[in-house]
Amino acid sequence: MEMYKKAWENHIRLLTEAVDDITSIDEFLTISESHILEDVNNCIISLRGSNAETLDRVAGAIQGRAARVAHVVSCEMENYESGIYTEKVMKLVQDLEGFAVAEFVTQVNTALERISIGSATQFDDSDFVEASRKVYDAVHDIRCAVLMIRTPEELEDMSDLEDGHDALSHTSVQTEGKSDRAKMTELPEEEKAKIAEQVADFKKVKGRLDAEIEIWDETSNDIIVLAKKMCMIMMEMTDFTRGRGPLKNTSDVINAAKTISDSGNRMDALVRQIANQCQDPSCKQDLLAYLEQIKLYSHQLKICSKVKAEIQNLSEELIVSALDSITSLILSAKNLMNTVVDTVKMSYIASIKIIRLQSPSAALHSVVMWRMKVPEKKPLIKRENPKDLSAVVRRGSTKKKVHPVKVMSEFRGRNAP
Repeated sequence: MEMYKKAWENHIRLLTEAVDDITSIDEFLTISESHILEDVNNCIISLRGSNAETLDRVAGAIQGRAARVAHVVSCEMENYESGIYTEKVMKLVQDLEGFAVAEFVTQVNTALERISIGSATQFDDSDFVEASRKVYDAVHDIRCAVLMIRTPEELEDMSDLEDGHDALSHTSVQTEGKSDRAKMTELPEEEKAKIAEQVADFKKVKGRLDAEIEIWDETSNDIIVLAKKMCMIMMEMTDFTRGRGPLKNTSDVINAAKTISDSGNRMDALVRQIANQCQDPSCKQDLLAYLEQIKLYSHQLKICSKVKAEIQNLSEELIVSALDSITSLILSAKNLMNTVVDTVKMSYIASIKIIRLQSPSAALHSVVMWRMKVPEKKPLIKRENPKDLSAVVRRGSTKKKVHPVKVMSEFRGRNAP
């Protein structure tokens, strides 16, 4: 029996390794996040139904999935050099294992005890729901942190993947009926056309931001990391208005706006340090003005998302109220992204001036490192297309030989008639 157990474990390990080889970490995290959200919903349903067996089984599955996510992400980070990116991801992994899962296990044990003594009906499940949400939020944060190093093209592919798997955001727990994202596809064609125009303008601004941040190495530059994160979240918000993307309900849009506001506050702290070190008054004034605009547009974005949610909750006539709120939301996101582009540019200019003006003995250090991204490697020899190699080779026309006497006989001088 022991030999059978060892053989089974070895085959399971080989199968797991084979699946890992053919599955990217982005796909793994997306699917794991979706499964954990489903398990969290089942846990809450089992608790409210006093089903101890199902609660224990599903809670064990959540712990196993969380441990698997932590292990896979930790192994993935070993492929990168140590830096801000890896440290941030590993910090989130430690929070998942050390805090979120531990608190969840404590709440599960408490719930099982209450069910066993028959007092589950008097048990307040708010702490249990909050602990379950923390586990899901931790996994969601890990996935977002891993995606921070991806290129815009890879992020676009991931958006399509999440849409195909019907991925849910971290506030879409226990939603019933048709989602708000699905309702966006039922808007009149006139409104869809106007929304498409707004999204097209937004994508032009996004192209400016992509062109500005893709030239910089983000491993030692938190400003670029925050700009990319804000860009990704704003793109998710605009995808929601077209019935796509990971944001499923208006509460998700509100939380996304809050996340953008938090990222804006972190960027404000970094850029303000650069402004305080900058000796050029005009450059410093421009930086501080851009920071005030980021605060303004972040606040507008939060207001637009809340107004949109209130309108949808107060009235079922989505067709009447959706266009104005969606247009305001996209416009605020576009203005914010424009300001982020200008802030990134001016931060680089100010950093260069700080380096040039400070003396060698100065104690000032650069807030962030502005290093150009290493260009992609290109082959020295252009590979031939296999189709060209297999092309049909046709016989060339042979050059007709003419006797020299005949050529001379046809020659005529200038005075010849």
